[in-house]
Amino acid sequence: MTDSTISLNPEKVRKILVCQLRQIGDVMLSTPVAELLAQKFPDAEIHYFTEKKCVPVLENNPYISKIWALDKKELSNPVKEFAFYRKVARQGYDLMVGLQHLPRIRWISYLTDAPVKLSYNSSWINDIGYTHLTPAKSGYASESKAAILAPLGIEWNFTTPKLYLTDEERNAMSAQLKEWGVTDEHKLITVDATHHDRGRKYPPENYAKVISILAEKHKDLRFVLLAGPGEEGIFDEILSACDTPEAVIVPSPSLQLRQVAACQERSLLHFGNCSAPRHMSVAVGTPTFVILGSSSDAWRFPSKEHTTVNSDIECCPCNSTSCSLDYKCLYELDPALVAAKIEKHIEVITR
Repeated sequence: MTDSTISLNPEKVRKILVCQLRQIGDVMLSTPVAELLAQKFPDAEIHYFTEKKCVPVLENNPYISKIWALDKKELSNPVKEFAFYRKVARQGYDLMVGLQHLPRIRWISYLTDAPVKLSYNSSWINDIGYTHLTPAKSGYASESKAAILAPLGIEWNFTTPKLYLTDEERNAMSAQLKEWGVTDEHKLITVDATHHDRGRKYPPENYAKVISILAEKHKDLRFVLLAGPGEEGIFDEILSACDTPEAVIVPSPSLQLRQVAACQERSLLHFGNCSAPRHMSVAVGTPTFVILGSSSDAWRFPSKEHTTVNSDIECCPCNSTSCSLDYKCLYELDPALVAAKIEKHIEVITR
């Protein structure tokens, strides 16, 4: 069925399933969907179907009653895997929302007996599992995901992604900051120089130069380096090219997802590539400055607290995973220019 208005009595909607399997940043960007659904159906339990690695960004969320975590390693047996999908699907849902068209979510849409199943238009094999489909919407990713709720009369109202920290997590970060020698006189900037896609990865030596320029001019700044599992080698790459290593904090071991969020919450700014930490920063209310490369600006939350920079090369953004110009847009993006733009952005967000 195409997009049409659904009349659902909020008092009779008791269980809702939201499906967003991956990636971490996309799951983070889907959290406004849970909040908007909770506002529309205040008495309903909202369940989430996602991959195990993404669970930390959903934990402690007051709008989510249960998380169904898919551990692909544990479901190597097809019979066991099907049984898991069936268990998730048959929880008596009144409403299912499919935010991705992936085979595992397709199984859920086929198996659930929810009378209303929402998603966006895709291919016939994906669409047949749903009762109501909306055209895919361009724009900020959270807005695009929330557009799937249009048949329910729900519209995105600039609801930000949200990650909910506990007091224990905040206290643990306070203790960690003291251990790092961070005092009330310091201002933190989290730095994420990692990315699996070379077209979205500003060179580590350029990050080092930006940090050096800012640290020389602003002695109160401290830069906390972030990296995911297996990416910690980038710390040495940045430190070896940095003129101000005393201003750089290298967590050992590297911070886990919720620790990253706790650190970002205490920070002045997040500076990095187009990847999950930028969305986590938005989710804890911290401004961002992101280098795009091949990425479009659609991932930026539309407010003055969040800004991006890219090369003025005509082909940007290309949204491609290959480049005939050897990623000129990133490798020739002047660190001095980036540092100057960061300074200007800090002026805007601290006014």
